[in-house]
Amino acid sequence: MFTFPKNTIVFLFFAFLQFGYAQEKIPHLQKKGNKTQLIVNDKPFIIRGGELGNSSATTMESMEPIWEKLTNMNLNTVLTPVYWELIEKEEGNFDFSLVDNLILRARKENLKLVFLWFGSWKNSMSSHAPEWVKLNQKKYPRIKDDKNKSHEILTPFSEENLQADLKAFQKLMSHIKDFDQKEQTVIMVQVENEIGMLPIARDYYPLANEAFKKEVPKEFIQYLQKNKEKLVPEFSAIWKKNGFKTTGNWEEIFGKSLQTDEVFMAWYFSKFTNTIAKAGKDAYPIPMFVNAALNAPEKKPGEYPSAGPLPHVMDVWKAAGNSIDFLSPDFYNPSFKQWNDLFTRQGDPLFIPEHRFDETAPFKGLYAIGHYEAIGFSPFSIESVTDAKKEPLGKIYDLVQQLTPTIEANKGQGKIDGVLLDKENNTQIVNLGNYEFTFKHDYTLNWSDGAKAETWPASSAIIIEIAPNEFYIAGSGIVVTFKPLKNKNGNAGILKTDQGKFENEKWRTIRHFNGDQTHQGRHLRISAGDYEIQKIKLYIYD
Repeated sequence: MFTFPKNTIVFLFFAFLQFGYAQEKIPHLQKKGNKTQLIVNDKPFIIRGGELGNSSATTMESMEPIWEKLTNMNLNTVLTPVYWELIEKEEGNFDFSLVDNLILRARKENLKLVFLWFGSWKNSMSSHAPEWVKLNQKKYPRIKDDKNKSHEILTPFSEENLQADLKAFQKLMSHIKDFDQKEQTVIMVQVENEIGMLPIARDYYPLANEAFKKEVPKEFIQYLQKNKEKLVPEFSAIWKKNGFKTTGNWEEIFGKSLQTDEVFMAWYFSKFTNTIAKAGKDAYPIPMFVNAALNAPEKKPGEYPSAGPLPHVMDVWKAAGNSIDFLSPDFYNPSFKQWNDLFTRQGDPLFIPEHRFDETAPFKGLYAIGHYEAIGFSPFSIESVTDAKKEPLGKIYDLVQQLTPTIEANKGQGKIDGVLLDKENNTQIVNLGNYEFTFKHDYTLNWSDGAKAETWPASSAIIIEIAPNEFYIAGSGIVVTFKPLKNKNGNAGILKTDQGKFENEKWRTIRHFNGDQTHQGRHLRISAGDYEIQKIKLYIYD
């Protein structure tokens, strides 16, 4: 029997340790209780993000006036595209100078980066594919509709399309590893952008037609059988309608419908994208995710970017591979709570890479970080502001920055929650520790300046239990009252309320609140337009 020399065994042992150490040191996800943390530079990290407009990072000159705005809004992370058409203008010849310059400047500004790979698909279309791909339709085919008309969308059924994207993405990730692994400026990557099928529900390219008539892949069927009781109800209903069949082609198993067309496309979009992600992770395995353009309920598959990583087909996306770490929503839809509930209902982490940069965005960000214990939040077109120092987003992000160590220390332990309020939804109840907290919008106070206003601004708060009877509450535009959870005949009172801030991760009291500031011990209040952290200690009396 062959045996290694002793010194070889020692070398291999230390090489293994070093490899494991290196893997652990790069950005990664880890479970904390029932939630997920993003770890960067060995510390839990909450993304206080902003996504650039699609063309803002195409040159460093166009970026020059933007950097100061980002830091003035207390961002710690910028989400920026990396454009396939710019890094591989000629097939096989790569230019990463723009990538390198973004990384170097982000380091200088003490910012992290999340790269958005604008590869085969961006908002369904293939607008960012290089010229040499677009001009060679025979080699790099597009999807076809049911009238045999081509559209500007690369078909996921072509091996040539897959390999071209895969090679470019793997080269990108290898370069990021070589250039950035030590500093960890790039902390996550989004693979493609808002993948989806338009203007019909499925591809009719000849290879797609062949695949549609073939047996549904065993890998998919095995996933469905294994997870039958856990499938999301919308998808389970499609499978159930045709009798939970496990053999046959797509229409034989799922029936003849637009929903079947969408399930079919979701499988092949996900297989393609998982293959891209796996190739990237083989080079540098930092977290990777995909984002979804949300569908309106009255729209049919093909009338929205269907088959993308949406909640009703998330089981299809998961069945096709595990190289994608999570699915994320892009928000241009007002139903914020509803969609986040759908994305997290199977226990997946929440990260919101794109939200319309409107007046509600800062408050929704704080709510997501509180209620869903999200990895982070990012409004879109972050550079569009005129005076970044006055933006409410920066004030909310300042609160999140101060509280991050406390949030992450208590993450996944049932000790954190958040509220989001407006005129129509002006009250929310949170049960935490020994107390029931009633959060109301600041304008519910009849003496408040804005109480009679026709519209009320959004408001939100995060609450964290740090010890029995002791809590941090931070946010803007809220009034909080409390009562015991168990002792229904008892009362809850305030022992102490302090307004303060964290400096070097240590709490410093600025003002002790009582009297009018607590309505003579009846409530905690942070007025609309104010952005504060308050530390409150409660007690129960008969």
